[in-house]
Amino acid sequence: MTHDDQGPSHGHIPQGQQPPYGQPQPYGQQPEQYGPYGPSAAPAPWPAEQHRRRGRGRPAVLAATGVVLAAAVAGGALMYTGGDDAPAASPAAPGASATVTPAAVPSVTGSLPSDAPSALASLLARPVVRPEQAFPESAVRLADGSRYERVDLATTTDCARGMSQDLAALAEQGEGCSRLTTALFTDAERRSQVSVTVASFVRAEDAGAVFGMASMDPVTYQTVSLDPPPGAGLPTVPPGSPGVFRRLMTVRSVVFANGQWGDGSETGEADLTRQTEDLLQYVNDNVVAYEEG
Repeated sequence: MTHDDQGPSHGHIPQGQQPPYGQPQPYGQQPEQYGPYGPSAAPAPWPAEQHRRRGRGRPAVLAATGVVLAAAVAGGALMYTGGDDAPAASPAAPGASATVTPAAVPSVTGSLPSDAPSALASLLARPVVRPEQAFPESAVRLADGSRYERVDLATTTDCARGMSQDLAALAEQGEGCSRLTTALFTDAERRSQVSVTVASFVRAEDAGAVFGMASMDPVTYQTVSLDPPPGAGLPTVPPGSPGVFRRLMTVRSVVFANGQWGDGSETGEADLTRQTEDLLQYVNDNVVAYEEG
């Protein structure tokens, strides 16, 4: 069960202020050793601040306020409240300094449709997809013959560490995100950098709510892209470089893909989009194969 979106999907990724997440540490039980052809190094805990790039542009993508949004997601209904319902700010007294209050994250709730498959409950009872199931290969060859290398893999049960602040706040409104895993891929020419993230939720309707908001505003509600690790031989993408954003939804997970050229180039959008979408579909197929049993 997979759902795609047709919303805005590309834009600039300016370098933003880092939130105070603290120092990295192990998060929950670490996955077993694995590899495409046998044992290898397990994915690292979520990397330190300098080993990931954030950058939260907020273009005017989401214009609706205080309305019901119709989202094509497995979770069914998606309710967005705010805007006209939010209390107005009190005018500042003469001579007083104005205080800027950050925009509140909209309240979003998801609900399953009445005709939800009866097998959904049993599917949700299974453990969430693990890194080795979503990203089984370090060397990826797709059906069209294109080749990609997985140069980094990180996983955490503290999903907020791999999300923008707005996305993390949205995810916290339901029963929570169970695991977030991100892999960084590059093409055979080692020019592209595509981060693919699998965020798995306790409830399907929470995944649907996240998918719906990310489909409408993919820059605000995005996942963190990994920087190449030391020794990978890849450059760090310059701040403010354009990027391609795509996402798909499975039974209980949202799969995000953020693609950029390593040199920050603004040309070759069609090729970058193709690579981003192909890697997204590859990972999504792995997640669907596991989640649907």
